[in-house]
Amino acid sequence: MIKRTLWLALAALLPWTGFGGTRPVAKDGHVLNLDFETGDLKDWTATGNAFDGQPIRGDVVKQRRSDMASEHTGEYWIGGFEKVGDDGKGTLTSAPFKIDQPWASFRVGGGPWPEVRVELVEAATSNVFFKISGYEGENLRPVVVDIRPHQGKEMFIRLVDDRTGHWGHLNFDDFQFHSVRPQVANELTIASVERLQPPPADVVPFAGLTPAEAVEKAKLPPGFKLHLFAGEPDVVQPIAFCQDHRGRIWVAEGLSYPRRRAEGEGLDRILCFEDTDGDHHFDRRTVVATNLNLVSGLEWGFGGLWVGAAPYLMFIPIADGDSPKLAGPPQILLDGWNYTADTHETLNTLSWGPDGWLYGCHGVFCPSHVGKPGAPESQRQWVDAAVWRYHPVKRQFEVFTEGGSNPWGIDFDEHGEIWAEMCVIPHLFHMVQGARMLRQGGEHFCVGPEETSRNAKYRDTSSRKPIFPHVYEDIQTVADHRHWAGGAGPHAANGRSDAMGGGHAHAGMMCYLGTSWPEEYRGKLIIGNIHGQRLNMDIPVRSGSGYVGKHGEDFLNFNDTWSQTLNQRYDQDGSVFIIDWYDKNQCHHTREDGHDRSNGRIYKIVYNDQKTTPVDLTKLTDEQLVALVPSKNEWMSRHARRVLQERVAKAAESETPGNVPPGFEALAKIYSAGRKVSAFEPLRDLMLSEKPVEARLRALWTLYVNGALTLEDASRLVDDKDEWMRAWVVQVFTEESALWFREEDGKVSGVGEAALDSFKQLAKSDPSPVVRRYLASALQRVPAKLRWDVLTELAQHREDIGDHNLPLMYWYAAEGSVATDPERGLQLLRSSKIPKLREFIARRLAALSLASR
Repeated sequence: MIKRTLWLALAALLPWTGFGGTRPVAKDGHVLNLDFETGDLKDWTATGNAFDGQPIRGDVVKQRRSDMASEHTGEYWIGGFEKVGDDGKGTLTSAPFKIDQPWASFRVGGGPWPEVRVELVEAATSNVFFKISGYEGENLRPVVVDIRPHQGKEMFIRLVDDRTGHWGHLNFDDFQFHSVRPQVANELTIASVERLQPPPADVVPFAGLTPAEAVEKAKLPPGFKLHLFAGEPDVVQPIAFCQDHRGRIWVAEGLSYPRRRAEGEGLDRILCFEDTDGDHHFDRRTVVATNLNLVSGLEWGFGGLWVGAAPYLMFIPIADGDSPKLAGPPQILLDGWNYTADTHETLNTLSWGPDGWLYGCHGVFCPSHVGKPGAPESQRQWVDAAVWRYHPVKRQFEVFTEGGSNPWGIDFDEHGEIWAEMCVIPHLFHMVQGARMLRQGGEHFCVGPEETSRNAKYRDTSSRKPIFPHVYEDIQTVADHRHWAGGAGPHAANGRSDAMGGGHAHAGMMCYLGTSWPEEYRGKLIIGNIHGQRLNMDIPVRSGSGYVGKHGEDFLNFNDTWSQTLNQRYDQDGSVFIIDWYDKNQCHHTREDGHDRSNGRIYKIVYNDQKTTPVDLTKLTDEQLVALVPSKNEWMSRHARRVLQERVAKAAESETPGNVPPGFEALAKIYSAGRKVSAFEPLRDLMLSEKPVEARLRALWTLYVNGALTLEDASRLVDDKDEWMRAWVVQVFTEESALWFREEDGKVSGVGEAALDSFKQLAKSDPSPVVRRYLASALQRVPAKLRWDVLTELAQHREDIGDHNLPLMYWYAAEGSVATDPERGLQLLRSSKIPKLREFIARRLAALSLASR
């Protein structure tokens, strides 16, 4: 013990750090502070403000983003972002010292830009004999330098940060000498950094245009014309918008962003715009709601506005009319949406789904715990990176698809499939129910109370995140391309990706299903690109159970670096509205003075001088609305379906259901009211007809949403000739799984048993991979112990081995069953013809075995 203490004392006096390294010494013989372990900038001289507040103590990187860590040595290091963000510029220069060894090493991270670099400099000549930038990562990676040509000379280190904006910062630590070349893991070399260097900057001709100039300078395909529907000062900072049954535009102005204000002091407003004379420019503007706080999502329906404003999802009742106004105070439906971590990834882009639920997005760096106000943790759902949904009548909330990055846009295609755009990670994702998608960062979380309870031991003790460690592999992008250039990562290509599509930052998703544009655009995905000041177009092409997203020609380019469109929607005529935040600053930060609050635009894209059609669907009869349901004009169909759903929901309020299980009263009321609507009968005929499947699906959705789809209908559709009808009847049936698969006296209802038998037959013999995908999604809503027969049949399909979705979807469906019944899990492993499923079952069984020891 005495020897060990003496050795430690001597070691503390020596300039030695391991790996055979030594610390350089100054002329007076003291060991230089090149690892910053003095806790200050002793032996360094700073200019500018880039290195204010340095050094940093501890791994603060891991605290603010789960996908990276500092990987510094000792306690202290230089973290250029941690005090001044990417806004600072300056240098940090060490005292000179003699080179007395042939090799040197240090650690570097941060931006990949030439303006952000570490320089090794000969003191006598000021010649920079070595320099290297970061690699677009916070983790400090080791760099090894051959300094044999300079031995015996004096040198100094200079840290240079001459860039602002994304990754405009430098991380540094732990300079040492070595007598032999050190062998280090994860080494960063000049060659690797050069490969990461982004291409030359894009040349964008304009910036800061007036609204009229912006319309003039934008480029569209032949036949299209851009109109200014509204611009500043009539609208500023538009962050979310929607349309109602009259075609009016409702817009939220995000003046509180990027910080939520004190309660009652919000600056956000909701405006209503209407074009009554059909000239594609508003002539009626109404300020409807004020003093709102951090609004990020907006949708119309059921007599008011659904508003996402973290920490709340709210409903604001509106007195409809030519001058709409508030009809009551906001009703808080859900709370727990986090705004303290990151205010640009909160709940957003609300949209009604074909199944009657309200859908929305939520970002990866906003760890939220969502539930009804006052609900305990056990009745809340964790959300970070997801597409979620909320039922307006049953008042249920759930995660639909888990994973992603910062989605700010979803839409539904011809068959009711959900498409979402992403930022930073690849941009295009087909959001499958129950799927686990690629995450930008952090671990996958548990979805639903059963999965959360079963994995309680994995819950993070500080954040309370219910971690789900058994995903094993997540579903990747369907895009066969990306919109950013180079190999340095998405941020390095900001403003340098014109040829690729404009960059990684996307906002707004529209699957065009209007009728006035040329047919070639129907079903194409129009995606906003912020750094690219444009609208990208992706082309979904069917492949197996899903799609491949092909790169289409960009649809619109504003040619103006200030343009930042956030969402786009088609109207009753098939023309398209776009909201443009319009701001010099393109990136999120928390400075309140970082945005120009005086700008904002709403544009309208019109093809071939399409006229504006006055409309008010609430004035139509049920029969007239039903006639619109199968329309190829999807705006008409969607709004007609929603108005019908509103009418049935209103009628259901006065229904008195009979003896129903607890918790199903709202559903029973809908069934009772919906089956009294005689106008629905033509939809049943259409649903069971030989008409095109797109029309038949819309009939199915309408009947289901309104409780008018019968079990007899479902049994007939299971054998339908079209794969989409078979797939969707599986989904809508299991939407009410808690009703059909609940046990009474230890037995599942006869309806549930019959459904499982039908699912088993579909899993065994249905030729469609789409149907099998829907079965894998549906099984996750069925009790784990009832899934085995269907799982066993799905696992026999060798043809699914290479499918983009199915092997993983089968595993997501099987995991709960394997975890609760390992013996049957072993049987499934033995019988499965899908290698990936066998591998994951084996891993889960091994984890269970280890946990039981």
